Amino acid sequence: MRVLGINALFHDPAAALVMDGRIVAAAEEERFSRRKHGKRPLPFSAWELPELSARWCLDRAGLTPSDLDAVAYSYDPELAHPAEQLGLNDPWDHLRQEYARRAPEFLAEALPGLDPDKVRFVAHHVAHAASAGQAAPYPDSAVLVLDGRGECGSHLAGRYANRELTVLGSQSLPDSMGLFYEDLTQHLGFLRSSDEFKVMALASYGKPRFLDRLRAYVHLDGHGGFRARPVPWASLVPPRPAGGAWTQDHADIAASAQACLEEVLLGLARWLHGRTGEDVLTLAGGVALNCVANTRLYRETPFRRVWVQPAAGDAGTALGAALHIANQKEAVEAMPTAALGRGWSDDELRAWLERAAVPYEEPDDIAEAVAAELAEDGIVAWFQGRSEYGPRALGHRSLLAHPGRAQNLERLNAVKGREEFRPVAPMVLAERAAELFDGPLPSPYMLFVHDVAEEWRDRIPAVVHVDGTARIQTVDRQDEPLVARMIEGFGRLTGLPVVVNTSLNTAGRPMVDDPRDALECFGSAPVDLLALGPFAIRRKKVFA
Repeated sequence: MRVLGINALFHDPAAALVMDGRIVAAAEEERFSRRKHGKRPLPFSAWELPELSARWCLDRAGLTPSDLDAVAYSYDPELAHPAEQLGLNDPWDHLRQEYARRAPEFLAEALPGLDPDKVRFVAHHVAHAASAGQAAPYPDSAVLVLDGRGECGSHLAGRYANRELTVLGSQSLPDSMGLFYEDLTQHLGFLRSSDEFKVMALASYGKPRFLDRLRAYVHLDGHGGFRARPVPWASLVPPRPAGGAWTQDHADIAASAQACLEEVLLGLARWLHGRTGEDVLTLAGGVALNCVANTRLYRETPFRRVWVQPAAGDAGTALGAALHIANQKEAVEAMPTAALGRGWSDDELRAWLERAAVPYEEPDDIAEAVAAELAEDGIVAWFQGRSEYGPRALGHRSLLAHPGRAQNLERLNAVKGREEFRPVAPMVLAERAAELFDGPLPSPYMLFVHDVAEEWRDRIPAVVHVDGTARIQTVDRQDEPLVARMIEGFGRLTGLPVVVNTSLNTAGRPMVDDPRDALECFGSAPVDLLALGPFAIRRKKVFA
């Protein structure tokens, strides 16, 4: 069965293709259109479809739209209610619903040859759940979904048995942990439905002194659900103007909201474990990108394993919707990797370099060449293999640096144009991780935080956050042999089994995806070396 999954209605439009039960391709529209998050989450943009990523998925498999057995759209307008009935202040939501109802027509227009009758609506939170419970390497699991909103809810709790879902609980709107966090994001001068991770980072600089007051608005209901009503944020701390300086009050309100979110998640997870008794908890929905909360779920609930969808936000519902429909006809396989996007052969990369007329080298081993550059404290743009699905750079589209230089945090934030309070992450060989970091292992998708061992904090200061943690990525040499060789080579030269890894982009721009993006980023940012496949492009030679 050939199923194309589509996420389009709210934000992070994406497409994914499942064939014969296997995940063949998945990509976010932003990587093609070069618009961060693909579009803003407004009713007026709900008609926009991930046309470029959908066409690429089909091209990747050599299919045309007429070859598809189904298109799975990750929202079901039949389940929706008017915004005013849901308690939402969204006067144009009816426009969004109309676009959703007409999605089959729009898809047939965007993908000529597609039969609109093949479009199948999948409930938004079921699509999120399938992206976790059906994609995880465990056929049986408890599944927890929390985000801003779906058709009429913001939460799903369930159980997968042999990859078949039973829904055990849900939360109706307007109560929403995702909207709670989004509201604070906006109050703190960041972009809502985009910059929530900045609130999480800022929280580490504060104390949760407003927690008791927040509990009056946000708390568990004792029956597997919660209450999350609008918080009068301005009565607690003044709003921060966009781009303005943050104060200790701003950090404290971020810390309070983070603690409040964690309390609710812990309660929901414990309730779910009591209902299922499962060893494994799988997570999806935008809230599941909160790696601080994920670690508390791992440490403080009865679940022995926690698996988080690497594209946990709405982009992941494209994959989840496709898996859900495919699984109705045939068994589906687990997600093999997050590297499900575009890639280029060495010959294609060489042709890009020749066309760009830039001087380049072809070292015997690009991993060793990069290790040597990093050991000399150079910053490296690393472009290898297929791009990642989801918001994390996982060793395919990365900026790399030396972790032993404390100034490299400030240096990388300056390169990327980011706020000074945001951390960068370490990549570490899986077999060495436990020596340096305490937390869920392995951690290949950078979705948990780990305590950094005391004896290592002064040795790798660039990757240690203000609270003594790091959001690590473990690298398995079987899955990522090139990345592993690079880290190993750096370790031989420096004695450090860790490399700084952050996403290959600058502020406000999507992650680099194709060779043109990589060359443009290299040309505009003070990066010392671009490792484009097996080729090395050095700044001192390009700009001699």
